[in-house]
Amino acid sequence: MKILLVDDARAVSAMMAARLGSFGHEVCLAENGQVALARFREFAPDLVLMDIEMPVMNGFEATNRIRAIEATQAWAWTPIIFLTGSDTTENLVTAIEAGGDDLIAKNVPEPVLQAKMKAMGRIAALRGHLSVANRKLEELASRDGLTGLCNRRYMDLKTDAMWAAACGCGDSFAILMIDIDHFKNYNDHYGHLAGDDCLCSIAAAIAGAVDDSNGALATEQAFAARYGGEEFAVVIPRATRPAFEALAERIVAAIGQCALPHEQNAAWGVATASLGGVHLERAGGRLTPLFRAADRQLYLAKENGRNRAELRYAVDASVAE
Repeated sequence: MKILLVDDARAVSAMMAARLGSFGHEVCLAENGQVALARFREFAPDLVLMDIEMPVMNGFEATNRIRAIEATQAWAWTPIIFLTGSDTTENLVTAIEAGGDDLIAKNVPEPVLQAKMKAMGRIAALRGHLSVANRKLEELASRDGLTGLCNRRYMDLKTDAMWAAACGCGDSFAILMIDIDHFKNYNDHYGHLAGDDCLCSIAAAIAGAVDDSNGALATEQAFAARYGGEEFAVVIPRATRPAFEALAERIVAAIGQCALPHEQNAAWGVATASLGGVHLERAGGRLTPLFRAADRQLYLAKENGRNRAELRYAVDASVAE
């Protein structure tokens, strides 16, 4: 277990660290609450042992700030045990009200200290299991259940964050909208189960094209998402114009190479897709009109024969207005 030990008395710290080390724990020392905050972020402890009276910042204030840090993080909670010269009832009540979880005397007998550390170790193990489970749940919540791509909700959240960052730095920003050609006819002819298989195959082709292109895009942040129904989107921050064009063409080709028979797509005989995209040299303004502009390009691709990409370029977001 990783333990952050906070105490301004060097002799006490050395003695307690030696005792904890003999139990097999990894100990990180801090001489006051201010140093403890920095070490808390760096060390990510499983347990904090916090002295109360210290210079610069006392244990109560440090605990409040640790709890404030954890409040911004999902499922974050670290046990904090206050160290005191006397583990009276009054001191215990004060410690709990200050945000601590327990109180022990600095001269606590060895068997009691070891027993408390075993209990804290079980809590640390449980926190680890919960953290893993939470990450899996977040991953499931961010994915489209059929295709495995990012779902619309996660796409919106991630795109908003990327757009804000791009606007702050004046970076380029691009969006591709993708729609499977004559997909309603595909479903009507082959059935919805076959339609689901088609969606999965095309989603994999899009994801593969994006992954293969990330190096050329000079970013690993480009990602694909299922926008809704048979529509997909690719969000591309910091892409050069040539790389943006190359990715659009790669996606069109990758979908065609799936060679999924589509008798209702008379011009091609296989499943194809139309793409519409907009590339901004400099992000700024509102994001929503950018999607509308990409959607207009998508309909232009359909009007011009499908199985193609229609791209538009602009210096800034005025293209979308």
